[in-house]
Order: sequence, then C-alpha cells, then structure tokens
Amino acid sequence: MTGTRLRVRGQVQGVGFRPFVWQLAQEFGLRGRVLNDPEGVLIEVWGDPAGFAEAILARAPPLARVDAVEVSLLAGHAPEGFTIAPSAGRGAETRVPPDAATCPACLAEIRAPGRRKGHAFANCTDCGPRFSILLGLPYDRGQTTMAGFAMCPDCRAEYDSPADRRFHAQPIACPACGPRLWFEIAGVEQPGDPVAQAVALLRQGGILAVKGMGGFHLACAARNPQAIALLRVRKHRPAKPFAVMAPLALLDGIAHLTDADRALLADPAAPIVLVPSRGVLPDGVAPFLSTLGVMLPATPLHHLLLDGFGDVLVMTSGNLSGAPQVIGNAEARARLAEFADGFLLHDRDIARRLDDGVERSDPPMMLRRARGRVPGTLALPPGFGAGPQVLALGGQMKGAICLVRSGQALLSHHLGDLDDAECLDEFHKALADYAALFGHRPEVVAVDAHPGYSATRAGQAMGLPVVGVWHHHAHLAACLAENGWPAGAGPVAGIVLDGAGLGSDGMIWGGELLLGGYAGFERQAHLAPVALPGGDRAAREPWRNLLAQLDRAGLSDRADRLLPQAPRALLRQAIGAGLNAPPSSSAGRLFDAVAAALGFAGAQTFEGQAAMWLESMASPAPDSRVTLAFGQNGPMLDPAPLWHDLFRLLDGGSAPPGLAWQFHAALADAFAQRARALVLGGAARAVALSGGCFQNALLHRLTLQALGDVPVLTHARVPANDGGLALGQAVVALAQASGDAVKGF
Repeated sequence: MTGTRLRVRGQVQGVGFRPFVWQLAQEFGLRGRVLNDPEGVLIEVWGDPAGFAEAILARAPPLARVDAVEVSLLAGHAPEGFTIAPSAGRGAETRVPPDAATCPACLAEIRAPGRRKGHAFANCTDCGPRFSILLGLPYDRGQTTMAGFAMCPDCRAEYDSPADRRFHAQPIACPACGPRLWFEIAGVEQPGDPVAQAVALLRQGGILAVKGMGGFHLACAARNPQAIALLRVRKHRPAKPFAVMAPLALLDGIAHLTDADRALLADPAAPIVLVPSRGVLPDGVAPFLSTLGVMLPATPLHHLLLDGFGDVLVMTSGNLSGAPQVIGNAEARARLAEFADGFLLHDRDIARRLDDGVERSDPPMMLRRARGRVPGTLALPPGFGAGPQVLALGGQMKGAICLVRSGQALLSHHLGDLDDAECLDEFHKALADYAALFGHRPEVVAVDAHPGYSATRAGQAMGLPVVGVWHHHAHLAACLAENGWPAGAGPVAGIVLDGAGLGSDGMIWGGELLLGGYAGFERQAHLAPVALPGGDRAAREPWRNLLAQLDRAGLSDRADRLLPQAPRALLRQAIGAGLNAPPSSSAGRLFDAVAAALGFAGAQTFEGQAAMWLESMASPAPDSRVTLAFGQNGPMLDPAPLWHDLFRLLDGGSAPPGLAWQFHAALADAFAQRARALVLGGAARAVALSGGCFQNALLHRLTLQALGDVPVLTHARVPANDGGLALGQAVVALAQASGDAVKGF
C-alpha cells in the first residue's frame, strides 16, 4: 500500500507540533506515525492525504514556524492507528524555539480553582521557557534546567497524553513537583505568601528584585516618584528611561496604543514596545522623552505579581547600568543587595542571560534582539544556499554574533557593549555556548575591519581564515540580507547613518551613501568631516561637537556666546594641531551638536540621549516647510549652510521644536535625494536604510517620505544599529568566499 512521507522543516520541535499532527491525523482518518529527528518533524501517513499538508501549514501551533513541507511517496505496510514515535537521531539541524509568554489557557488556569491556581510556573506547549532553560540538544527535559524536578503522577499523565496541551512540554510542573517560589530579605527567607510579601514591599515604596525568565528585574511602583528616584540613585542610572509593565487595560491609560502596538505587545516574544506617552507617569520614568517603553507580563509569576499590586510597575534589568543582567540566586544576593529591599526568588536555574527585547510597531523596528526572538533564524537570500559555515562576531557596541549554516543565519541575543569587561566575558561565553549547542564548526570568521575592536581581536585569534568587513558595508549587507535581496540581484543605494565606524579610507565614517551589494561598495556621498574634539569624549559631551561644527561653519562668535564656560581655546588648539580630534562624517555627532544648540545641556549619561531628546521635542511648526538645507560640494553634504539658517531662524523667533523637526527633515532630504537619483538614473535598483540613526522613528518616516515611490528596504527583524552588524558581516564573508579565495583585510 502506498503511503506519503512529509518532511516538515523549521521551528517545529518543542512547540506541540507532534500532538498537533496526531490530532490532525485523527481528523483526516489517517494511519501512520510522527516523530522528531535532527532535520525537524517526519510524518508518515497512509490513507487519503488530500488537504493534509495544506492543513499543516494553515493550522500549525502558535509557536511553530514552518519553512517547508516536503512530500514524497512511501512504500510499505500501513500500521494500525496513528502514533507518536520516539525521537530518532541526534543533532541540531532543526531550530530551537525561543521563550514564549504565558498563553491564555495557562493564564486562566492560574487564576481559577484547581491544582495550578496561583502557580508561578505554569506552562504548556504553547508557552513558557525554552531557550532560557536549554542546556543541550535534543530538546528534552533531561537537557534543561528542569531536569532535577521529577514529575508527579498528575504531570506525568499530562506529559504522556497526545490529547493534552502539555504533551511533551518539557518545563511542565505543578506546585507538587515543580520549582519553589519564596521571598527573602537580606538573605533570609520570610514565612508566608511570597507574592503577597513582594506586593507589600512595592506598596511601601521599596525596590524588589524579581527572578524573571531570562534574568532578574528590579521593580518599583511606577506612580511613586520617590521610589523611582531611589532606584535611579541605587542603579546609577540618572536619566536612561525605565520600562514599565502592566496589564493591557492599564497600559491604555498611560500610553497611546495603536492596534499594531497591541498586537506586538501580545506577541509570544513579549517585547518592550516603544509607544507615545500620555504624560501621566512621573517624569522620572522617562525623563524629557515623549515615548514610553511598555510591556505585558511574560510569565505567570509576573501576572501574579501585577494581579496583587493592581497598578503599573517599573521593570528594569537587574544590573548596574552597563553590566550584564544577573541570572543566578547567589549572584543576585551578591550583586543586587545594594539595589533591592527584597528578593522574589525561585529554584529553576536560568541557563543563559536573555534581556528583554525592545521593538517599535510603527515603523516596524527591532531595537534590541533578545528574549523571545532568539534563537530564531533567518533564511539566507537566494544565491547563498551553498558556502562554508561562517561565524561573524559583530562590533564593539551592542555585541551580537551570527552563525551561518545550511542556508540559515542565526543572529544571537544582545550581549552588551564589549567596552565593559563583564560584557566581553559574556561575549566569549556566548561563542562557546552557541558553538556547542548548535554544533557549529566555522570555516571562516568575519569581523569588523577596525583592528582595535575586542570582537575583531577574538576573531583573529581563532586560527581561521578572517574576512574583515568595513563597518558601514556590514550595515548595508545586513539590511539586504534581512529583506532577502538575492545575491547578484544588482546594486543598491545604501543610506547608512550612525555614530562611528572605520571607513575604507582610514577615516571615521557615520553619515554615508553607499552604492553596492554583498561583494563590495563605492562611497557616493557623505557628510562633511568635522573634528571630534577629545575623541571618544565627543560622543559623551555634545557641546564639543557643537563647538567644532560652529567653528567650521564660520560661527565661532556664536560658539563663544553659547559655550562661555567651555575650554574653547584649548579645544581649538587641539583641533588645529590634529591632537585627539579626528575628523568624522558621523551623523550621530551631528545630532548631538544640533541638540546642544537647541537646549540639551551637560553630558550624555547613556548612548543616544541627546538624539532621543531632540527627536522627542521635535514637532512641525504651523508652517512646516523645510527652510534648513545642507550645502553640496561634490560628494560632500555640508552642514555649514544649515547652521547659518538655524541661527537666523532662532534669532527671528522660531521655536526649538519646529527647528528640531526641520533638522530631521533636512537630513532626510539631503540623503534621500542623492539616493533617489541613483535609482532613477539606473545605477541602483533600490534604496536600503541602515545604521543606528534609523532607530529614530521621525528620521525614518521623513526619509521614506522624501524617497517617494522608489523601492526601499528597511530593517524590521534585525536591529538597524550595531546589533545587526554580525549578519551583514556573515553574508559579506559568504559573498567573498564564493570567489577563488577568501579575502582578508
């Protein structure tokens, strides 16, 4: 009797796929079996399979991501019934599911009478921890941090029943056999209900450390200014915005949410979503910003905590600003004791640090790729199916690595800024972790061309062929790869705007128009180079950039009036002598200078603070015509005329918010018109937008508007900032490796 074999590829293990297929087979009256193997899910059926494959695609479980269903004929005897067979083989060709927020069924269960009422660790095949508890493959309970919790008879019965939503849910647990929750102060466990004690602490204005899915959070009451101020002092975080967590009904009262925002908040990844604020929370939550980072509770524990507290909570990562997030109980006691007044702990270990992701719905934007999105993979564009296994190591800021194999790219979770010694240690741990977990054996390593980057030095020490990729080329390539731009499909005009990166001429770039693809590029236009007085200090102190910009524009008198207390003579002498004042085409530093001119005072306490302030204050004037413009001198886009116009308008009574909007529009227009001309003239087939400046939603929208009807590629699933560099490096390395030899620097 002829049967049918179906090979299902994608994210199909650990997501309830086999019981889904079992139930579907009952519905279609089919006999056969389904099993997991190293390539995904294998299905063998006898009977009439008409519509079966289509139903698999159309009705797959919520956490599944089906890449392909391959169908072939099968000879043999039809078995009796349909069974779920034991897993076959070992390996890591299939994908590991990311962690997923609590599903509606489990949420209802912890709030209703029954054995899991109030259970902080409820989960099923549609939700719960995955990557954060995974120790090895294949993905089964013995290879997770749940291995030490023996299932009780009730949980075992659910685990073994294909008709149950907990069939082979590896983190399955209940109060009788699962992890234990407790509350402690100063290292001493407190008797009583741990959630109720934590709620009481929050209501008293205290700071609570909460063990989450991928690490610890520090929480406090979001409507209590004194608690927020205390948290800022203890965390050494004077101005960087805090995220807040609340049920959707409460989020509606503090932020303006669109349907797209609500959909993103409800996604199983449960990211922090950036939305317009209603301005009802204390200013200390997000000082001087018009947006809030909001999220829904991602675990049963967070739901129970919010149910008890009944209001909005600040929920920020459990660390000293800039350091890696804490994940272990002993580590939390040692490192968070000076921050937290109480600890809400449990004994399920976290296998790896996974920060909360940060995203925006309009325009779609991934600012931090983290818990809930990783280890999801991206299919490489057409033309990249064959090639060596590549390991790409990213840049110095917003560390992330990328593994390429078998036509798929796996971009890691956010690893922090590698200037921090502890983040660098996490980077090296991630290299070993990902290699072991996914069986990756790189043949080529791709790095940023900057020889001083920690990631670059790590790659050079591996003893493998090294491909050095120019920073802004990697940004362009990452955008192309995310959008599936085929290898050899023709050149693209890439507008790449960011803070700093080494350019192919040895200068510091950051405001670039490139023409090219994966294999190479040509620089078509760029911002005029302006000195960075003090080098790295210019990235922290916007007034330095303002001084350099105004002096170059012939407005030194204005600089003297605006910066009377600054050491102007000393810096001018350094600029003139070329001492620690390298010229740069950085768009990020231009943003800083404009912010300083329009009222941003003092130093930045976190990366991008001045630019975020400028975006937040920007609003079009009643007459929103763009009266600021860049000069053009060959390939250079010169900001000098813009500075003259800006101060003429300021002196004439124009308000800073309107001028901030006009600056965004002028920058967008200057690059968009050059890029649009390349497309209309036939030199490029599309425009790609990349670099950290395009996290600025206003700049993003205005650039799209100025580009008009030409094809545009943007980032949505991969960060436009340096968190996406590794993907770009990987595909550039593949493109170069497809030639006669792997190219080095």
